[in-house]
Amino acid sequence: MVVNHLLKWIDTARVAQRSAAAEALARVYIGSPLDFEDRCAAEAALTFLLDDPSAKVRLALAEALSLSHKAPPQIVSALAGDLPEIATLVLTRSPLFSDHELIDRIAAGDDHVQRAIAERASVSMPVAAAIAEVGTITACLALLKNDGADIASLSFHRIADRHGHSAHIREAMLSDRRLPADSRHLLLVRLGEALSGAPLVKALMGQARAERITREACLRASLTLIEKTGIDEHRALVEHLRLSGHLTASFLVRVMAQGKIDFFGSVLEALTGHDQGKVQALLVRGREGALIALLRKAGISDAIHGVLVRALMVWRDVANGKRIAGTQEVSWLMLKEIDAAPGQPGPKPQHVDLASLIRSIHLDALRANARGHALAITAA
Repeated sequence: MVVNHLLKWIDTARVAQRSAAAEALARVYIGSPLDFEDRCAAEAALTFLLDDPSAKVRLALAEALSLSHKAPPQIVSALAGDLPEIATLVLTRSPLFSDHELIDRIAAGDDHVQRAIAERASVSMPVAAAIAEVGTITACLALLKNDGADIASLSFHRIADRHGHSAHIREAMLSDRRLPADSRHLLLVRLGEALSGAPLVKALMGQARAERITREACLRASLTLIEKTGIDEHRALVEHLRLSGHLTASFLVRVMAQGKIDFFGSVLEALTGHDQGKVQALLVRGREGALIALLRKAGISDAIHGVLVRALMVWRDVANGKRIAGTQEVSWLMLKEIDAAPGQPGPKPQHVDLASLIRSIHLDALRANARGHALAITAA
């Protein structure tokens, strides 16, 4: 029998000859009809070749067997535990591995094992979740770059949470259209932390100023993020902001000053437990007393109730076509609500910080409008 001759000959054959024989035998096994006895003999010979001292022989086996559904599973499994060059072939290609097996290998494997699995043509949601949970930076990066990977929102969040300090991870995630809003915000926070902690930034600005500037930049980026987030993702983003401590009174004032009413409604739904219909009805038609009761139920500070209601009333008029206004006009009226506009007596002690915040929003809006006007003149 051919297999018997092969096993007797292989001890004296050169590496190149053994490699060619290993590949030929593997292709015969997966591609030719063999009777039961010949198949058993061929499988025994392939198993024997796993112990060949030359990696080239085992690599030849891996190349021949890695794409086949008919490959002996015990041989493929052994090759997956071989040298990285060999293991990568079968871990990346073989259709024989179940999700359970892949997850076990991710948990126990090193970087090359995790990366190889992340690069498979198709990565299921459970396997992607395992990589997100325990994978190295390079494995997670490979997963993010894999269009065939089914990545759950929670897995995106775990990668951002675990590896958001990596510039490569942030770049890959922020350019991924699948990235949910809450994970996008977490990455913005991680970016701010990285910038404020950079030695050069601290040397130029000092630690306190660097932290304040990056915090303000993250706030503005968060507001921009809301504009790019669908209503269906608002609740997830609200929950993330709430749990991370970023859903502050100052943030809500900025949200209302910029007219992000749908998002503000999602905030109220989350904080009050009221359904969407009830909250929307109050935002669209509710009287001042009912709105303040809603804000109080949401646990929002009494100190900002007046400016929030004033802003809402203006945005209502804008939506109904009764007036034309933007952030610049709305923030001005919010200042007037607390007697902080020029010509007024000035804010009460409890409104001093609020007045400073709204004044900064107003000045930002003035600058943005001036830049827009200059660009329009230039383009004309």
